[in-house]
Amino acid sequence: MSRIQSTFAALAQQKKKALIPYITAGDPHPKHTVNLMHALVDSGANMIELGIPFSDPMADGPVIQRASERALAHHVGLSDVLQMVRTFREKDTMTPVILMGYANPVEAMGIENFADQAKTAGVDGVLTVDYPPEECGEFVALLKSRELDPIFLLSPTTEASRIDTIVQQASGFVYYVSLKGVTGSQNLDIAQVTERLLGIRGKTSLPIGVGFGVRDAETARQVAEIADAIVVGSRMVQEIENSSEQELLGNLAALTSELRAAIDSN
Repeated sequence: MSRIQSTFAALAQQKKKALIPYITAGDPHPKHTVNLMHALVDSGANMIELGIPFSDPMADGPVIQRASERALAHHVGLSDVLQMVRTFREKDTMTPVILMGYANPVEAMGIENFADQAKTAGVDGVLTVDYPPEECGEFVALLKSRELDPIFLLSPTTEASRIDTIVQQASGFVYYVSLKGVTGSQNLDIAQVTERLLGIRGKTSLPIGVGFGVRDAETARQVAEIADAIVVGSRMVQEIENSSEQELLGNLAALTSELRAAIDSN
């Protein structure tokens, strides 16, 4: 059982939902990333989604695009991200880390080399936004052979037949994009998300995480009523962007604690 699977199993026994904050590796500066990861865990995060900086993050809105730009300005690449995970693992051997990124950096490293390095670094799951599940069988097999969970996105427009394909490839959990558009978009429709999740649950026993539209504690609380995990990205990155270096850890910890309390209030 992977760390992701065992974390969901433990939370289910406690009747709790997973909080999965997202930050971009290297934002606002590479020296902060590992400390931010530890602060997230200490404040109530159950898993961490760590973004791989990329020059053309097509699924991301302007907030996360700027985070990638800040990280790339410090020349943070995939090898650096993996080293950050290794450093994180020196103190934390339990919290799952999911890498989120795009195919280009992975293919530049070589998919088998990436899978090997991700495993030895202590990565638990990999979400590659622009790898269609119909075309990445070899990559999925490489990940699964190293006990890494391939995570896939489902969206409001994903057809039923495609959901079947995706859930057959996925492990760990599936990530439901709660609205049309890019990360950080507005106007989350809880009723619509609830209906879609019911349909997805009819096709898989995997936990379902919901993200792309969770911007505050109240939304997190509502999503926690229907999902197994709440993914918060743009709001976390926005807090980083708006914080001074002295305030950074405290502000992110406070936001995480607020989200944790809201999720647990159901």
